[in-house]
Amino acid sequence: MANRRHFLNLSAGLLGVGALPAIPILALADTSNDAPRQALVIGNNRYAKAPLYNPVNDATDIANALKELGFACQLLTDASLESMKAAVQSYGEKLSRLKAVGIFYYAGHGVQLGWRNYLVPVDASLTSLDDIPRQTLELNILLQALKKAVNPMNVIILDACRDNPFGAALPVEQKGLSQFDAPLGSLLSYATAPGNTASDGSGANGLFTENLLREMRVPGAKLEDVFKRVRLQVRLQSKGQQIPWESTSLEEDFYFSSGARFGKESDAQRSVQFAQEASEWEAIQNANTPEPFSAYLTRYPNGKFSQLAQVHLDLLLKKNGEKRVETVSATGNPNTAGSANAAGSYTVGDWYSFELRDAISGALQRSFREVVSEVADTEIIFNNGSLILDLIGNETKSENPRFLSPAQLFPAEYAIGAKWSTQFSWRKGSGETSVMSLDFKVVGREAFRTPAGEFNAFKVMGSGWVSGGSFWTVNYWIDPGKCLRPVQFEMFSRGNGGKRSSVAADRTTLVRFSQKSAKL
Repeated sequence: MANRRHFLNLSAGLLGVGALPAIPILALADTSNDAPRQALVIGNNRYAKAPLYNPVNDATDIANALKELGFACQLLTDASLESMKAAVQSYGEKLSRLKAVGIFYYAGHGVQLGWRNYLVPVDASLTSLDDIPRQTLELNILLQALKKAVNPMNVIILDACRDNPFGAALPVEQKGLSQFDAPLGSLLSYATAPGNTASDGSGANGLFTENLLREMRVPGAKLEDVFKRVRLQVRLQSKGQQIPWESTSLEEDFYFSSGARFGKESDAQRSVQFAQEASEWEAIQNANTPEPFSAYLTRYPNGKFSQLAQVHLDLLLKKNGEKRVETVSATGNPNTAGSANAAGSYTVGDWYSFELRDAISGALQRSFREVVSEVADTEIIFNNGSLILDLIGNETKSENPRFLSPAQLFPAEYAIGAKWSTQFSWRKGSGETSVMSLDFKVVGREAFRTPAGEFNAFKVMGSGWVSGGSFWTVNYWIDPGKCLRPVQFEMFSRGNGGKRSSVAADRTTLVRFSQKSAKL
């Protein structure tokens, strides 16, 4: 974006440090790795009208794996409503008393009604929609118990997205489970995207749990990386017909390998790792088959180029005939801010007008317009080639020659709690090569107004360092369903690595746009 190019050319420090926004803290100490571990695992097969084959196997195998990984685990199979309620209450009390990390796993039938999710016990006899709240366990009962426990971290895993077990006799509003944003300090995982269904499987385990069992046992497996790898493998193996989904509000890393200790990496170690990853990315970034990108994402699920790799993989799988399931629209759902795919559909002639201002004084620096002049398979070309973006908005060609490697400032998908990182090389004004490292998080969704209109925008915050001492803060707001470009983008830099502190800041705001694919 043009403000990024302008920002890097700012050389004079600006006064008014106090006017800068608070610096976001995107990571905390890993205290949860030393906490006690508790798990409640439930698997239900023996439904009178719609029996299943794998949930008891899945639950039993998950319980055994969690015990291997240091969890005290209660296992229930073919559970009644009363036993499920009692187990949830007891589980919440243990978490509260021990201040333990908790994992709740459920496999069996689940349904949604009125944007609420319900887990179905084996003794339920549902003949009308009114029976669902009375004879099933609402997910909110579990969530309230976890909220009351005030424990360090919770993981909720729901392999409950089978087809409606009651068929035409009891039609539900939507298939599968309803989208739900993870409560504070938790990760919520579904076996497939909300509003879709997953197969019970034909082997000893369902497809989702089969992959989860493998990935959670990987030495040094970080929690969020485990679920990213599971999502990738289930998608590939199902040819896009089942894609696991998760929502997270975690602030710290958690490792299943309880005996491992993961100290803070040194700058030298990070530099070596980045050089290796960058070399691997450079070798595959122009590949025309999915395999190199899936291999990269397996190796680096949260890599410095993982969002870029995801875009390439999506495109190539689609070309190969994948008809992937999508998350059902959450419009009207009070339990979520929704999610949005970042890869939009541009049309030649679309244009976006911006104003670039000093973020502290408000002084106008310049106005400019970006016009789509060509749409290619993997990139969007603006202003006859002076600016080129990938399909999710990251610059692959910039007017600023200081960027020496790709930077993923924008993700493949927006959802509350989504996190990613980027690291890239750029050239200082002195000609010296430097390294910039930024961590991003989608922190919320809010009504946001610019001269271009009203937006229901995701708010993204990022922060990080440039080798040499400068600290960067990046904020932007984007509403991909209405406008594919950010509606506001802010960048702040503090410090120059020397004795004298300097501040640079700018803010780019969308003032008008014309986009044929906009969903107004």
